[in-house]
Amino acid sequence: MPRYKKGEKGKYQLVVKASKWVAFRSKLKYLTKKTIPVSFDERINRINLLIRGWINYFKAASIQAKLKKLEEWLRNRLRYCIWHHWKKPERKRKNLIRLGVNQNTAYAWSRTRMGGWAVAQSPILGTTITIKRLRMRGYVSLIEYNKRDV
Repeated sequence: MPRYKKGEKGKYQLVVKASKWVAFRSKLKYLTKKTIPVSFDERINRINLLIRGWINYFKAASIQAKLKKLEEWLRNRLRYCIWHHWKKPERKRKNLIRLGVNQNTAYAWSRTRMGGWAVAQSPILGTTITIKRLRMRGYVSLIEYNKRDV
């Protein structure tokens, strides 16, 4: 549905319907469900396919601001999948040490009583499982893909 652009008299902008955002987010939520038995690379591949299709379809609309919020949420979902995949405290500790966390901090975080979603949003995973590391695994950022001229 077209709307007027703020600050530009007589200019229209295209806006994505709210129900389309809800559907897109629910598809992403399904693909990042921790209980789906797929490898992380396959999960990333499926997410990338969905992102490409959705963004190419709504490319003409102004979606940049909402994509930024969705991007942050999606990265946390991926961190949550990784945290859940590590399962046992000892594996969590070893993997945190591999990612550069010192041993005492890794031990404390691996045995935390916080839920997985809270840990995914915590600074420990935000600083270790970075955007750069996710990109190395094949993750395509929503915002970067939207900026491309394909």
